Amino acid sequence: MSLEIQLKLFATLAKYTPPDPDHFPIQEGETAAQVLERLNVPLKEVKLVFIDGVRKDLNWALTGGERVGIFPPVGGG
Repeated sequence: MSLEIQLKLFATLAKYTPPDPDHFPIQEGETAAQVLERLNVPLKEVKLVFIDGVRKDLNWALTGGERVGIFPPVGGG
């Protein structure tokens, strides 16, 4: 059975968005960090991870069907 997530990378991380982010394939139990490593996203550039609208850490294991939002640090003045 293939598992997939909806993946959204925001702001400066948008350049790492895969070709079909609404149907990004994952392995069962794969973590958010492992997904980002597959996309060559530098983990030091990741500040916030939201899974189904709830803040989680990079080691959260995915089960398929989640909406995953990844945000970089945001500067401002």
